[in-house]
Amino acid sequence: MRLTQIHNFIAVVKMGSIRAAARSLHVSQPAISKSISELERELHAQLLRRMPHGVIPTSAGRAFFARVQIAHTEIRKAKEEVTQLSGEGSGSVALASGPLGMLLIVPDAVDRFHKQFPLARVRIVEAFATTFLPMVRDETLDLAIGTKTEAKLDSALKFRPLFRNDFVVAARKGHALCRARSLAELTGADWIVPMAEGSSRLEQAFTNANLPLPRQVVDCGSYSTIVKLLAKTDMLAFISRRLLTDSFDSGLLQRIPVAERMPSYAVGLYTRIDSPLTSLAAAMVKTITSLARDVARTT
Repeated sequence: MRLTQIHNFIAVVKMGSIRAAARSLHVSQPAISKSISELERELHAQLLRRMPHGVIPTSAGRAFFARVQIAHTEIRKAKEEVTQLSGEGSGSVALASGPLGMLLIVPDAVDRFHKQFPLARVRIVEAFATTFLPMVRDETLDLAIGTKTEAKLDSALKFRPLFRNDFVVAARKGHALCRARSLAELTGADWIVPMAEGSSRLEQAFTNANLPLPRQVVDCGSYSTIVKLLAKTDMLAFISRRLLTDSFDSGLLQRIPVAERMPSYAVGLYTRIDSPLTSLAAAMVKTITSLARDVARTT
């Protein structure tokens, strides 16, 4: 089994067709087809199913892809690590963050990192944990900043807490319920729920107050969309207190200061357990951790 075969196979699965993979790799379609066929013969298994408009992996292909993608990423990281240690300073770091990390940590972290490693490339993905955790697991990402998940964490991942924050009830400026002072006064409202486990925390707050669960009418995985919906409708949402007070959207929304204690949550770093960070990724983690200490003191 050659690295070229694995590289070609990964490209075909990701692109969804041999033609697209050949174009992205700047090789001919027959060369890709031959490479995949040789790989299938060596493994004694069909890895791809040819469809009218592309290919899809078989069950064996999906299992093989899950393993070799990690191996392929490790090889890429090893090459970058050698380059970095040779003093060239190039390489890359890929990280993700939820909206709070994007607001409070990522801009300063990238600025400091770039000054230290001006030739390194940084890839940033904004997403909630439900989206970025699989990407950390398969090493598409080196690390991620996000809310601690309430679900059982994948055994391949670890979470290191950085700071805590709490939720507040947010509404548009001038909302009819802006004078409410208890959750009981909000039971008839429609709610937007962030997909990062916001539903469970919303339910927790109302259950603790011995109140019926509110109507959860929108599940949303985009913070900017949540803000726009709140600003244009009479819906309510639990959002981070720091996001409400510190973000550029704060002028659109206001806090409804209910008397009940709102749920709090930990924000931290997600990385893989069994894969050592490259020197660049470790440097990024060090920078993020330093900045998070400052955030923790002001949260």
